[in-house]
Amino acid sequence: MIVFVTGPVRSGKSTFALELAGESGRTPVYVATCQADPRDPEMSDRIARHRAERGNMRTVETHERSGPSLIGTLAAGAAGEILIVDSLGTWLTALLLDLEERAATDPVAAARLLEQRTAALLPALDGLAADVIFVAEEAGWGVVPPSVLGRLFRDRLGRLSADLAQRADRAHLVVAGYAVDLAAAGRRISGRATKATR
Repeated sequence: MIVFVTGPVRSGKSTFALELAGESGRTPVYVATCQADPRDPEMSDRIARHRAERGNMRTVETHERSGPSLIGTLAAGAAGEILIVDSLGTWLTALLLDLEERAATDPVAAARLLEQRTAALLPALDGLAADVIFVAEEAGWGVVPPSVLGRLFRDRLGRLSADLAQRADRAHLVVAGYAVDLAAAGRRISGRATKATR
């Protein structure tokens, strides 16, 4: 089973994902995609607080350069396990920062490379042994970002989120502490991938 949870910052997305996992009666494996940067003490402190909040929950911290990668972690999930991937946006950020120099000189090529690198996620969902709950940020409801990196991030996250939500068995939008079941409240948009095309 694949579940997709999206929403704005501090809306309760991660808490809701943990609640969904708890309803299964299983202790989830927490897949953290944020990659710590020792030059960023605020982020390092944030990561330390998140680690403390998770307590004894088994955690896998992915790293796309040195491993384990997100896709490799998903593939390694065992039958009966439930993984919480938190979050899609921080995974995308790590991939995007590797393209920072390319984006400054050739943003079109950087966009293509980013799309190629993220495209591998969707086929990796076929045949997973574990259940997965993906958490993703809603980043496209504001103004158009003034920077190239900001626009590449917003556009790619939006497209990837839409494709992932369409492939998911359940999809939820979390806003201000309330979760909305998207399948029950809305309809699929024609032209997007559906579960039948997996």
